[in-house]
Amino acid sequence: MPKQTKFLLIASAIVLTLTWMGVSGVKESATYYVTLEELLALENPGAKRIRVGGDVSDGSIVRHSDRVEFTLHQQDETMASARTLDVVYTGADPLPDTFRDKAQALCDGRLRADGKFEATKIQAKCASKYEAAPEEGAAPVYRATSSGATD
Repeated sequence: MPKQTKFLLIASAIVLTLTWMGVSGVKESATYYVTLEELLALENPGAKRIRVGGDVSDGSIVRHSDRVEFTLHQQDETMASARTLDVVYTGADPLPDTFRDKAQALCDGRLRADGKFEATKIQAKCASKYEAAPEEGAAPVYRATSSGATD
């Protein structure tokens, strides 16, 4: 077999292997964002990684040595009651400083067979909601100088 043919066969095998590894890696790391209502309606939700968001229920955060447990809730506009989900955080990263009661949180993980959501990553959403709203007639911080430039 000529050297060029061997080289092309080996190069093709390498390219095909790398392509296969890339596609399977992307599929494995894909995370689907769902609401609590959509999560509870899924048919085999434990089969894939899921990101679910909601508000941390007041007084539900319980810290253990190896995990943090809390409850997410999400108010449905069409219903008077809220949907809830018990979450067990087992990740290695520390929780965000803004993670507290009534905070909005995004949890990445899988739904366990016992109905609890096992999160490996937690994000607290929208820290800007803690900023004070500007008062009526508020002026910007900068001021114009005599040359027309701002400082």
